[in-house]
Amino acid sequence: MTAGVRSKPVGENLLTGQFLIAMPALEDPNFAQTVTFLCQHSTEGALGVIISRPLEMRLNEILETMGIPLEDESAGDIPVYWGGPVQPERGFVIHSPVGHWQGTLAVGDDIGLTTSRDILEAIACGRGPEKLLLALGYAGWGEGQLEEEILQNAWLNGPASAEIMFDLPPALRWRAAAALMGVDLDLLSSQAGHG
Repeated sequence: MTAGVRSKPVGENLLTGQFLIAMPALEDPNFAQTVTFLCQHSTEGALGVIISRPLEMRLNEILETMGIPLEDESAGDIPVYWGGPVQPERGFVIHSPVGHWQGTLAVGDDIGLTTSRDILEAIACGRGPEKLLLALGYAGWGEGQLEEEILQNAWLNGPASAEIMFDLPPALRWRAAAALMGVDLDLLSSQAGHG
């Protein structure tokens, strides 16, 4: 092995960068008819951000609360999403390109997840990433929990699409994410949840 090169442990980044689509029978009000972007998934657990539930809130409200001046007026109108039930007071920005912000996790070659203040400051000044989705809170699963839920047919997992995540209206994302895999959610009953 070459010095400085680390091989990935087996089981690291299992479904990272994929969509997690709630199956029609999933009735948990936190997740019913949602699409979650999995930002991290390993044998130790998973972290994702729901990308299909906009709040009645805009970025200018968050910037005001944090004392960040809004220089780019159009940025103030960016919608804020409900990212999940864990730490709903904390902000998460999914964005493309990955960029060089302080608290960034590269989810893939072109998508990052950032939790640091500097990305909000950049967005407020019009120097933020080209594409972004801002959410409060996240969805989290402990060791083996997500895998068990997939086996119990609660979720369909498959490839993510930046177009669905950043450009499609939120109300259309659930069906579009499933359609990306050739699945019509109206026709599903208790079929297996693997993509």
